[in-house]
Amino acid sequence: MIPTLNDDLQPDFEVCQQPGRTYKMNLEEMRIGGSVDGIEAIKQAIYKILNTQKFQYLIYSWDYGIELTDLFGESTALVYSEIENRIREALQEDDRITDVRDFSFESGKRQVLVRFTAYTTEGTADIEKVVMV
Repeated sequence: MIPTLNDDLQPDFEVCQQPGRTYKMNLEEMRIGGSVDGIEAIKQAIYKILNTQKFQYLIYSWDYGIELTDLFGESTALVYSEIENRIREALQEDDRITDVRDFSFESGKRQVLVRFTAYTTEGTADIEKVVMV
């Protein structure tokens, strides 16, 4: 006998995206207070993703963060291409970020300044990140 599907189990709900309201980080004063939403919450999420080393903290899933430690001591050309790929990969884990483009690089003594634009569901965000190499 072949089992039949019970049609009474059809979903009667709608999936909707939750608001991005979160606690506000004041990086200058090293304090958390108040709350932010919209593009500011996404900028804060980008900051947290790009400053969390992937696979290092058990509290985060294996998809969260960015892997940069293996770039120390590598050539500048390799670092430029890898940083772009890794930033794009890390940020697109967040469903609010739709694209990451317009990368530019400046080399300094043992560091690279990366500038890029993150396109999000709330608008665009210009981001800077210093990577030690």
